[in-house]
Amino acid sequence: MKINVFYQAEGLPDIAVLEVEDGLTFGEVRKLLAKAAGLGDEAVLYAEDDEEPVKLDQKLAVTNKSAGIKLHMHRCRTVRVTVTFNGRAVHHQFTPATTVAKVKKWAAVKEFNMTPEEAGEHVLQISGTYDRPAPNTHIGKLVKHPNCQITFDLLPDERVNGAP
Repeated sequence: MKINVFYQAEGLPDIAVLEVEDGLTFGEVRKLLAKAAGLGDEAVLYAEDDEEPVKLDQKLAVTNKSAGIKLHMHRCRTVRVTVTFNGRAVHHQFTPATTVAKVKKWAAVKEFNMTPEEAGEHVLQISGTYDRPAPNTHIGKLVKHPNCQITFDLLPDERVNGAP
């Protein structure tokens, strides 16, 4: 049976998909992704939003095969994230496979004490730009080794004429 591996990687502009056999190990998938992304042996493979790299000898395991599996490959083992809001800056280390949504939740709810409803009315914007990455974007996509850091501003989500 085939499994769709959705992946983001350092240097790739978009989410890509690779169809693989379900009996493969993460190590075998890592080799395929390294070749597809043009990354060498120093790149590390993570499952989306996991805190540790995948175990390369472990076989792919997907509970919902139609949904596939989401991975990220990067040379940065951690990304230092700074989020500023109302003149205050907070910092945290995340893996490159951490989504922008998870970073926003950490900053807004945990660090800036917003309610989930208040957090939902805010977005992360890359400091010094107008770029507001989609919530499912891995933060590793936004940095390139050896610069393993990024700064966001937490801003109110602008709504025009009541549109979401």
